[in-house]
Amino acid sequence: MIEADELLQAHDHVFLGADHDRAERRTWGVIILCSVMMIAEIAGGALFGSLALIADGLHMSTHAGALLLAALAYTFARRYAYDRSFTFGTGKFGDLAGYTSAIVLAMIALLIGYEAVERLLNPVAISFNEAIPIAMLGLVVNIASAWLLSGGHHHGHGHGHSHEHGHGHADAHDHDDEPRRVELDGTTVQLAIFEDHVPPRFRIAAASGPLPNATDISIETVRPDGRRQTFTFENRGGFLESRDEIPEPHAFLARICLRRAGEQQLRELQFDEHEHHHDASHHRDNNMRAAVVHVMADAAVSVLVIVGLLLARTFGWLWMDPLAGLIGALVIANWSAGLARDTGAILLDRMPDGRIAEKIRKTIESEGDAVTDLHLWRLGPGHLGAIVCVATSLEREPAHYRQRLARFTDLSHITVEVQCTRSASG
Repeated sequence: MIEADELLQAHDHVFLGADHDRAERRTWGVIILCSVMMIAEIAGGALFGSLALIADGLHMSTHAGALLLAALAYTFARRYAYDRSFTFGTGKFGDLAGYTSAIVLAMIALLIGYEAVERLLNPVAISFNEAIPIAMLGLVVNIASAWLLSGGHHHGHGHGHSHEHGHGHADAHDHDDEPRRVELDGTTVQLAIFEDHVPPRFRIAAASGPLPNATDISIETVRPDGRRQTFTFENRGGFLESRDEIPEPHAFLARICLRRAGEQQLRELQFDEHEHHHDASHHRDNNMRAAVVHVMADAAVSVLVIVGLLLARTFGWLWMDPLAGLIGALVIANWSAGLARDTGAILLDRMPDGRIAEKIRKTIESEGDAVTDLHLWRLGPGHLGAIVCVATSLEREPAHYRQRLARFTDLSHITVEVQCTRSASG
């Protein structure tokens, strides 16, 4: 029997970034600033014969175009956010704009590279006294643009939970994978759940005083459903590590027991798991990223322009100017390739974070069920969609699994399909 997950009430599909509106306003403001500078640099480069200055102006023109794409993407994503003809919302408008910008930048990089080689073979005279001040002004504008855009690029994704229910001397931390300090018999130790590229295990390190003997310490976990598990430790040279892995989810009361000279000390720490992912790429606003990284690349090209012009004027090395333009073209091409790769993966619904997928699978299978199919993709900045197919021999509704997955705060749209594997005779 297959049961599809049915929602009890209508829900929207708005998967926009946390700072969408503010980022949109800042983007339109920077467009005006950079468009003025773009015209000044291209005109100045044409009048004074500086290819590097023209290259910087052309790059700024593509930057202005990319900003326009970004601003329009923000506007259309907001305008059509509640349009149900977009099955999974409009959160990918920004990624589409970023991908388009990357393609245009790649074409411009080829054009600048061609012109740079042409000027290396056929040098032209440069009016340094006019070109250098314009290049410096371009650098100032790029720095100002990056600063303005970055002001709208800070997305608060912290969850700010403090769950200290310990007894004794235990410090509260927002993240359960960070070390927790515990005092035991005059020694302060740090307890953490370590799971970087290895199965999760408890680790104990000395914060002050000597490290306890591995045979003297143990941890018993008590889960909300009453299940208990005892962990013993081994000395790994500088820290103690539990012999057994910690099953998912990492939500339990940890009772830390130290036995010395016939005496026993007990401390308790509460672990309430909230997802704080090491790979935060699915939180990234690629629309704003395209704008911010673009103006930073512009600033780098502006520095190259200034250095090239100063060296050409000081030593008579006219080839330094087109060389600066060529290096700038390579910078643009490299940035374009990275942006196209990342946004293209999102547009093709590539799995955004393998760690989250594995945690979802472990969370479901920790009760003995089996995940037979799992699809995970990005819906928008900070929003993930998931389709989970579960095979179980128990009488469980999709709502049961939705509740278990509720701790994954980035899962904004979940569909669960349950397949009962119990035989008819059972």
